[in-house]
Amino acid sequence: MLSVVVNFYNNRREAMNTLHSLTRAYQRDTGAIEFEVIALDHGSSQPLEEADVCAFGPEFQYRFIETKSVSPAAAINAACREARGDHLLVIIDGAHILSPGIYALAQRAFVQFAAPFVASVSFHLGPKQQNESVVEGYNQQVEDGLLARSAWRDNGYRLYTIAGAFADPGMGWFGCAFEAGCFGISKDEYLALGGFDERFVARGGGLVALDFFQRALAREHGDYVMLLGEGSFHQFHGGVASNATKAAHPWKEFHDEYVRIRGKPFARVPRRPFYFGTLPNEALAATRISAEHGLALWQKAVAAGEA
Repeated sequence: MLSVVVNFYNNRREAMNTLHSLTRAYQRDTGAIEFEVIALDHGSSQPLEEADVCAFGPEFQYRFIETKSVSPAAAINAACREARGDHLLVIIDGAHILSPGIYALAQRAFVQFAAPFVASVSFHLGPKQQNESVVEGYNQQVEDGLLARSAWRDNGYRLYTIAGAFADPGMGWFGCAFEAGCFGISKDEYLALGGFDERFVARGGGLVALDFFQRALAREHGDYVMLLGEGSFHQFHGGVASNATKAAHPWKEFHDEYVRIRGKPFARVPRRPFYFGTLPNEALAATRISAEHGLALWQKAVAAGEA
């Protein structure tokens, strides 16, 4: 069984799109997949309606977390411990809409690989990274128009046509990833790694997702599997980091917390994944950009003896 844990915070608009992308009707080839979706509402001042969440299907359940914590790490860990599935899909930011092949491809990866850590690539909807487009007038209303015109609910891969940038400088499938908007791992492996480190108490968890991603890659056992052609698409919602202008970005605050916890600066683990999947036509332009960037990055790392 697959347990999908998705976290929301004041995401009423975005949640309806994200939850739709987690349904059996939207995700492809799910007929033989048993799954549950645990929708967390982490202390929202404008919480979701339980009836709205459960209306997406019998697989959906809603949990409102009464808390003053601004980090969702503890709540996500609790949901993962209580999950009924053998394998987890974790989405720390409920503003991410998933592409429609993630369930089926992740399920195949769990069968194909021993103890895999399964990653997907994150994109920003809109013409650029939202940290840049926000100063040029990009907002929820503009995004609503893009989503409507794309008809993504009929074909989720059309989201690639309205996503102008990768979500971080990792630059996609062929680069060196910082994190994943949606990742998969066995429940036992997640718990053995300690889950999200609950010492990360900054807004939105700070670098907690980046920290877990790098720890998962640094495991001495198990495979690192990248879902080729699949992704998650970040909606504009005024996020403390994803939608802050570059001048107001809280990276220093988050990185200072990371250094206090880990005793060293943040650094990516230079590990190349197994590529698992295929490329939809809509993703070819993003693939070219990612491949060009990744080839240059890994050639440089090899020359420097870093990979």
